[in-house]
Amino acid sequence: MISLSPVNTKFEKNFVKETVFSWRDMHRAEVVQKLTKVVLLMEYNGSGYYGFQLQSNLPTIQGEIEKALLKLTDKRIRVAAASRTDSGVHALGQIVSFKTESFLTPETFVSGLNHYLPKDIVVKMAHRVSDSFNVRHCAFSREYNYYILNNPVRSPIRAGFCHLVTGKLDILAMNRAAQALVGEHDFASFATGAGAKLENTCRKVYKARVEKDRGLVVFNMVANSFLIHQVRNTVGALIKVGLEKMTTREFRSIIEAKRPALAGATAPACGLCLIKVNYTGHFQGSGNENL
Repeated sequence: MISLSPVNTKFEKNFVKETVFSWRDMHRAEVVQKLTKVVLLMEYNGSGYYGFQLQSNLPTIQGEIEKALLKLTDKRIRVAAASRTDSGVHALGQIVSFKTESFLTPETFVSGLNHYLPKDIVVKMAHRVSDSFNVRHCAFSREYNYYILNNPVRSPIRAGFCHLVTGKLDILAMNRAAQALVGEHDFASFATGAGAKLENTCRKVYKARVEKDRGLVVFNMVANSFLIHQVRNTVGALIKVGLEKMTTREFRSIIEAKRPALAGATAPACGLCLIKVNYTGHFQGSGNENL
């Protein structure tokens, strides 16, 4: 598995060197013409948006990116994301791709898009890649964090980025329960909406862990892909375990039952953040350099 990391490998230095060109350099222009797909590493605060995916007459992350691309290239361009985050969900390492006939360099896409994007959305890096690269299908795994403020009183500073739980959580119990998630399972019990109606609700979880980090309780989950609301429904059940309202055995029974929405209450979107996307191929970039 290759994690997304900053431009610091020999491959990436050579890749960027080969794809950057000037308007006067026809040889390099020919190289860029062959690489019409651009991949962006993005970060955003999802509080003011109805998720990533386009929705009619509602603000979305995809909508803002496409509006910025139109202003920058004077072309209507459709973008795709590695993980279509829900309404109110944040991202440190979202990966977005699009095809373009523009000869703009990766550096110009970064500076140009950031000029037109709202302040709560930013492009951190850009690459030109082979047209065969599929931002979703080529992804090996996605990694999400869910942040819980376990405190008797709220925090105005952290309010938009974590879920307040005032009762004392048993983190060890939560972590023991979370280990039952690791491996390949049918997670129908943790899906809601359209996700619960999919023919295949099996997913492979590589990591599931609960720990304290800088005053927050953090649930980290890495899987090949996720069902709709899977992480937030999982957190909702784990919070019950932490508050001693559910046993570890009962948590395991929810997994085994494979009954849609059995996990119960969905944790609020504000605490969820897409940390990074991992690829098995040659493309690399990063979502965690600022953590």
